[in-house]
Amino acid sequence: MSHSLLAIEGLKLGYQDHQGDFRAVLRGVNLSLAPREILGIVGESGCGKSTLTMAMLGMLRSGSRVASGSVSLDGTPVTLREHQPDALVHQRGISLIPQQAGQALTPHMTIGAQLQEIIRLYQGEGRHIDQAISLLEQVRLPTPKQLLNRYPHQLSGGQQQRVVIAMALAAKPRLLLMDEPTTGLDATTQVHVLHLLRQLRDELDTSIVFISHDLGAVSSLCDRIAVMYAGHLIETADKAELIAAPRHPYTRALLAASPGYQEQGLPPELPGAPPATGSHIQGCAFESRCPSPQSLCRQQTPRLSRGHNGVACHFPLPAPTQVPTAGIPRPSAIDRDHLLLQVQDLAIRYHKPGWLHRLRQQAVINTVDDISFSLNTGQTLALIGESGSGKSSILKAIAGINPIQKGGCRLHDQPLAESVEARTSEQKRDVQLIFQHPDAALNPRLTIFQSLAPVLNKWFGLQGDECRKQAGQLLKEVKLDPDYLDRLPGQLSGGEQQRAAIARALAARPELLLCDEVTSALDVSVQAAILRLLSRLQRDRNIGILFITHDLSLVKSFADRVAVLYQGRLVQLCSTRQLASGPLHPYTRLLLEATLTPGTPMPAVESTAGHEPGLPTQGCAFQARCAHAIKGTCDRVLPPPRPCGEGWLRCHLSLEALTSKNLEIKRVA
Repeated sequence: MSHSLLAIEGLKLGYQDHQGDFRAVLRGVNLSLAPREILGIVGESGCGKSTLTMAMLGMLRSGSRVASGSVSLDGTPVTLREHQPDALVHQRGISLIPQQAGQALTPHMTIGAQLQEIIRLYQGEGRHIDQAISLLEQVRLPTPKQLLNRYPHQLSGGQQQRVVIAMALAAKPRLLLMDEPTTGLDATTQVHVLHLLRQLRDELDTSIVFISHDLGAVSSLCDRIAVMYAGHLIETADKAELIAAPRHPYTRALLAASPGYQEQGLPPELPGAPPATGSHIQGCAFESRCPSPQSLCRQQTPRLSRGHNGVACHFPLPAPTQVPTAGIPRPSAIDRDHLLLQVQDLAIRYHKPGWLHRLRQQAVINTVDDISFSLNTGQTLALIGESGSGKSSILKAIAGINPIQKGGCRLHDQPLAESVEARTSEQKRDVQLIFQHPDAALNPRLTIFQSLAPVLNKWFGLQGDECRKQAGQLLKEVKLDPDYLDRLPGQLSGGEQQRAAIARALAARPELLLCDEVTSALDVSVQAAILRLLSRLQRDRNIGILFITHDLSLVKSFADRVAVLYQGRLVQLCSTRQLASGPLHPYTRLLLEATLTPGTPMPAVESTAGHEPGLPTQGCAFQARCAHAIKGTCDRVLPPPRPCGEGWLRCHLSLEALTSKNLEIKRVA
């Protein structure tokens, strides 16, 4: 690839501290991107990935300055400045898809209005409804005509992400920059999005920079992968070569920490922590965490070798090398026989706002129905399913946030009041919810210590130095430095905020921990540390954990049992061991096949489009997507639950068919 669409040469940028000293964030980055190439950039939070992305746009964060280096697009130098005019960015043919889709959408404008606003920038004034509908169809959103009239808050997180992708595609960019675009997407939606990106690369000759913590998604989509650490680019290689034979010890550790990459058990965590952003580094930045450092590593900074593939290490691993795949055995809790939580015949509804919906008798919308399961102390039950299947609604009902239509919950065989206000003090302390987005638990105006102190004071009477000492210990447990106690949430990265939110939930020493996608924003090394932390706490305190995730690789390594939800109903409840041997509901099999792990090929796309959330009126809700649906039965009769393996499932197909490895789902190439 002789010609580069994007070229970054020796880019060193950072900021000045209060003493006037320069603090580097990017430390001499050299990187190029060829036309039609898809480049993946990976690395832990704070390594400089997002800063590098903004530099590609020509934008600097407030207070930043360039010490040396340059950025050029198609051979033309790009001026880096704090306030880059949007029109200039669009003229260059660059589109950005940010990490938080909700922050990229205007809350008081409909989806249709926002899409048409972007289209008008390139086609002039006029009605562009047809183009807007076509863009929503491209990203496989259901009922695009109806979605045009909805506001962002009326869409799920996965739907919001696809709308933002559609807005970026409206510009028909030459260069598409994507900062964690699949974070929070369920497995099947992620596969759709990744296939869409490949298709756009081929149809529009678009080059893509794909930043992600998900090494499975990166290895499935990208042509080449670049690894960053502490502001340095430390390894670049073609994806097949990097996954099969990583040469830098840090790259190997990242791969080993990825869920599903190890054969069994919890993924190993990386020891230590990366250097703080802007800190002075002598020698190799990874030296303190390297399993075999040498004296040269402490004295001299390794340089990335030039060329398409390169490694910045004084003593690179020989190629090929065998990456260890043995996971860490999950510690077992002392007592797993005591019943902790019972959920019985749970049904949840929500009401559409406004008198017009009530007049039309459309006020009540079914969310989940007929949900029953139990959880013992020291056990982990994973709730899985696509976006809109009702997972978070169930968790919030157990937490006392969502109203319950019928059924109920019991904790330690005692009734658990529907609302959190009506619960006893012990029940309030024993049940703690960790939200998917940490800003739901952290007040932006309070320091981390000010968020932790009231919890420690209320439940344990801790004050003063003793309270601060315990708060610092909580941060250490979630791999945050105690110095973070005096920081505001806005001064932390997204992953650091999530760890602080987890520390706040653990401060009450709960018996039941409700985790709603708590690791989706974390890089793989921190995710591995959090999983081991939760496992250790579960062992030591006999905590029961109800865990929502889209990552089935994580489920298999961390959970004891799994409950599979589809459109508001449980379709299967089984042990995680059964995921490997069957029988499996066709929908469970679909989710497993859509799970991406490093080095595995991307699965084919399911041929049917997404479905609106809500309970079906009759028959099996999955029958429209099942290649083996029995006409006259699956479309008319709701399958009853029947025992299989260590649980049960709802399906009219025989157990022999459900155990077969040849059971297929409707797919296209």
